Amino acid sequence: MPIVLVVMKTSPLKLRNLFLFLLSLVFYGWGEPFYIVLLILSTVVDYINGYYVHKYRDQKKIAKRFVIFSICFNLGLLGFFKYYDFIVMSLNGLGFNALQPLGLALPIGISFYTFQTMSYPIDIYRKDADVQTSIVSFGAYVAMFPQLIAGPIVRYKDVAEQLVSRNETMDKFTQGIQRFMIGLSKKVLLANNIGLVFETIKVASDSQMSVLTMWLGIFAYGFQIYFDFSGYSDMAIGLGKMFGFELLENFNYPYISKSITEFWRRWHISLGTWFRDYVYIPLGGNRCSKIVNLRNILLVWLLTGLWHGASWNFVLWGLYFAILLMIEKLFLLKRLQKLPAFIQHGYTIFFILLSWVIFAFEDLGVLKGVLAIMFGFGDVPFVNNYFFYLIRNNIVLLIILIVSVTPFMKMVYHKHIEGKKIEWMTPVLILIGLIVCTAFIVDASYNPFLYFRF
Repeated sequence: MPIVLVVMKTSPLKLRNLFLFLLSLVFYGWGEPFYIVLLILSTVVDYINGYYVHKYRDQKKIAKRFVIFSICFNLGLLGFFKYYDFIVMSLNGLGFNALQPLGLALPIGISFYTFQTMSYPIDIYRKDADVQTSIVSFGAYVAMFPQLIAGPIVRYKDVAEQLVSRNETMDKFTQGIQRFMIGLSKKVLLANNIGLVFETIKVASDSQMSVLTMWLGIFAYGFQIYFDFSGYSDMAIGLGKMFGFELLENFNYPYISKSITEFWRRWHISLGTWFRDYVYIPLGGNRCSKIVNLRNILLVWLLTGLWHGASWNFVLWGLYFAILLMIEKLFLLKRLQKLPAFIQHGYTIFFILLSWVIFAFEDLGVLKGVLAIMFGFGDVPFVNNYFFYLIRNNIVLLIILIVSVTPFMKMVYHKHIEGKKIEWMTPVLILIGLIVCTAFIVDASYNPFLYFRF
């Protein structure tokens, strides 16, 4: 990182996109040396598609062919590497054994960069963006290492002008450092530590299990996945600022939501926006009959579930949210809004926690067993000493997590620290955070990359 900063900050402005592209390829190749070919291929193909969509933009039929080719190419690439084995094994389970799984490794970040490159010719076709004449600048957009492997999904039209000219100031650079450290702290100090609690409960013996212990495990997983993914997003946004880019927000305190509809406006915003603009609205959105609108919701959420992983539990997860959102759309949302805020919030958290059960366990048999324990159908007590042991050992962490999923700390900072005489504390806290995070990374054996499978 220090080398990258020196290279980027000392190079001429005209060469910074080139260096960003090359350094991003080195970054990707370090973890995925063979599949870097796919990343480059996707970049070249959609650069060419974008060129021809722009060239024939006034001849809709011809331009549309290149858009369709881009969609087919990217979905074909994603489908082959991510879903081929899933489809084959599902067919084998039904008795169709003509094909065998290939056992191919999933290319890192393929779910993110295929969606990004695909958005480019579509945006040009819709006249939402101008063509990028430099393949180097387009390559820098696709391969941009801050968000390449874990998002957020950056659409071309959102950074098109920044690829040509961006404002790199010391103020933005320091904001980037601060945002990066917030993200790193979320991932290393919060997500990893509460993730250990979830892993401990997941492998607990029957004698240690109770209803409340399992609920604590799912609470832990809910915290882990939020701080893990929002932490990565914060790091990406922070790194972007350090290089002069303004990447869009990806999370907005989703656990304070009062409905499932609101939750999905606050959680993984870039994915929800992508599906809204490129799938939901083209299908007709909500400007159609009620039946067609419900169909659109169902299709979008089945695709959203599949996007997250090649497994039936993700399909079930997408269907689960489709049903909840359709129920809210039909009648529940208006009735919810008339209830006290704590009931709205309790309803939302309850159903979100159930969704994380579906999300976390790919084995449907295990999933069924977990749900049975949570609702008292397993042969386990309601509460036991092991539950209280876990609470005692993690009470400080749990309090920090509960406070941190709300805007409370942000409000305290803006009200009492930012712009005040004690603002000198900010760089001190950043330095302390860096030292503590580094110590945890060096010492920890548990440092999962949850979104690798996506």
